[in-house]
Parts: sequence; structure tokens; C-alpha cells
Amino acid sequence: MFDLIIRRARLPDGSLTDIAVQQGKIAVLGEVTGSATQQCDLAGRYWLSAGWIDSHVHCYPKSPIYHDEADKIGVSTGVTTVVDAGSTGADDIDEFYQLTRNASTQVYALLNIARTGIVTQNELADMKQIDKVGVRDAVQRLPGFIIGIKARMSSSVVGANGINPLIRAKEIQQENGDLPLMVHIGNNPPDLDEIADLLTRGDIITHCYNGKPNRILTPAGELRASVSRAIQRGVRLDVGHGSASFSFEVARVAISQGILPHSISSDIYCRNRLNGPVYTLAHVMSKFFNVGMTLPQIIACVTHKAAEGLGLHSKGRLEPGMDADLTIFDLKEETCLFTDSEGQSVAGEKQLVPLAAIVAGHWFITDEGKKHHVFDL
Repeated sequence: MFDLIIRRARLPDGSLTDIAVQQGKIAVLGEVTGSATQQCDLAGRYWLSAGWIDSHVHCYPKSPIYHDEADKIGVSTGVTTVVDAGSTGADDIDEFYQLTRNASTQVYALLNIARTGIVTQNELADMKQIDKVGVRDAVQRLPGFIIGIKARMSSSVVGANGINPLIRAKEIQQENGDLPLMVHIGNNPPDLDEIADLLTRGDIITHCYNGKPNRILTPAGELRASVSRAIQRGVRLDVGHGSASFSFEVARVAISQGILPHSISSDIYCRNRLNGPVYTLAHVMSKFFNVGMTLPQIIACVTHKAAEGLGLHSKGRLEPGMDADLTIFDLKEETCLFTDSEGQSVAGEKQLVPLAAIVAGHWFITDEGKKHHVFDL
């Protein structure tokens, strides 16, 4: 007797499978015999993947600039796990942790190296904001919640400090067990070449397809040599769409050269969720059909590749023993207008529609699933 059996689910590669869940873990994948407390037959009509992971969100509800609620950007939209990317620093991380304990969505944090987090837009303009002891103590207090650190390396954030906050971030990383380091890139200074040359295996460049002058492509449309070297060293690329950090043109040119993202993330918060151009992680994922990616490639970037980059070792794969975090979705073949952060619009022909999120074996019907009355549970 299992807790849950889902039958005839369609996987991203098009094959069908059953999946059984017991005590919050995947118990069987393949043909499942036996019964369960709860059963659902998808009849090959709907798709299933490991639970979607959004590697870059902002969901500290008390942030004065970038705030949202975890479940509005999480289970309500088919996302089982969200990672807040630097909304809080050492000063507020404990409160953020407590606020997320009641969420149905699983919430993790990348700790901002500035102790105040993003209270203002220039948190790294004062090097005194970077408190190594504060970071160390926070990481030790909340080791299962803080899974990495975040440094925003654009001119509006660092002021006159240039590359120095990143040098300090790398020191902090090495002093705290080589936690994943996510680095925001935007307008220079510092120049992207300076940033890329400091990054090492496992570091994450977010906003990788931004359309700003300080982007990953040269004016001729080729990958910058510094970024190429960084990728060869094992540096990872994260989308981090956001309000100002995704260009269809940059993504199309890069992906055509084989420069694919390791993770597709939204950089979502209340304003770009309600007013666009982000809306949901599914909406961001759908845009990548228009720049040359396939369904299996897109799903990989919000499941096992995202989990690998963030050290979430029990998530992201449909395998026995892994966390029973699952996303059920539809793939609609219908025209939809997509807009990037540059104001450019593209008419897409495919749209991912999340219908349910399952977190540790517990069902959450999404807003779209409720609207279409897909499940009768």
C-alpha cells in the first residue's frame, strides 16, 4: 500500500510511466502494481516531471524593494522549490527563515554578502556592509536553509567599489565550505571580463542573456573569451529573467552557438509577476521554445540541472529514493505573445501550463488546474 500512485504520466521524452510515492519519497518508477491511499490516472494526456525548481526568486515579504509570497510564485504555479537570491543578508535571514516555515513551497536562500540584503539598490557601495563574521554565523545557524551566497555585481549596486565586493565574496565562499556563489551581472563597471575571470567551478552567472552592453556576447555576436574560459572551468549560466535582464536576441544568438543555460529561473517578485514580463516560471520556460530549446532541455533546466547547481541532492530527478516533488503540466499548442525585458515581443506556438505541484507527496492544484477542473481529488 503506497501513499500515492500516479498512472500513465507522460514524461518529457514522450514515454509513459507510473510513479508511486511513500512517506514523501519516490518509491517506484515504472509499472506499479498494488494500491494506494490516493491514485490519479493521467491517461497519457498530461505531462509529469520532477518538481520544478526556480533558482532565482525574491520572496522575502518584508523587503522594501523586491518582495512576494513563496506560495504565490511556488505551488500556485507548479513550482515545488524556490531559491531566494539575496533578498536578505545576515541581519534579516533568521526572520526570513521563520516566515517561510509555514509555506507549502519549499524555500531556500542565497545569502546576500551585504548584511542588510536588498534594502536599497546599492547595498555593496559601502564595503563595511560586507561582514564576514555575520555571514559565517548565519551559515552556521541555518545550514539547511542557506544553500549559497549572492553578490550583485553591477554599477548601480557596487558604486565606486568596482570588482572589490566580488573579491570579498570569493573569500567568504572559501571560508564557508565553498558554498555556491551566484553573481548578478548588469551594467558596468565592473566589466564582465573582470567578473568572469574571478569565477571558479560551480559559481553561477545570473542574468546570463541580458541585453545590456556588459553582456556575454561581443558586438559581433560571439561569446566573450572570458565567459568561454569561465564555462570551460565549470562556471554555470542562470537565466534570471527579471524585469530588465532577458533579451530574446541575445538568447537566440547564444543558444544557436550551443551556449545553453544550466538553469532557467524567473527573478520573479510581485511587480513583474503581476505586470510582466515574467508572470510565472512556466511563462519564462515557454519563451525558450522560441530560441531553439526542446521540451527535455527546458525541463532539465528547472529539475536536475538546477538541483545540481544548488547542491539540492535529493531533488530534481525521478528516481526511487528522491524527494517526491513533482510537477504535472500541459503543453498547449496555441499562439501566445511573449515579451522580453527589452520590450521585444515574439509570437510563440507552445505554452507550458502547470496543473499541479506535488511536494513531498502532498498535492497542490495550481491556479490553472483549478480553472480547468483537471483533477477531481
